[in-house]
Amino acid sequence: MIFMTLTKFEKARIIGARALQISMGAPPVLIDVPSGMVDPVDIAMLEFENNLIPPITIKRNIPSSQESGK
Repeated sequence: MIFMTLTKFEKARIIGARALQISMGAPPVLIDVPSGMVDPVDIAMLEFENNLIPPITIKRNIPSSQESGK
């Protein structure tokens, strides 16, 4: 199994997508949200930090070993 670290852009995209789902009425996943926390982005970040957001597929372009232009 290959573990990839996420770039800050991928992390922002994942948290933003989950925050949109929460704001549209999706329930938080397996966590007790503190009573004062109402911002969907904060809830999504809490889920992300606890590894509760389902795994997603990230497509990346892997550079070839050959140099272009030769």
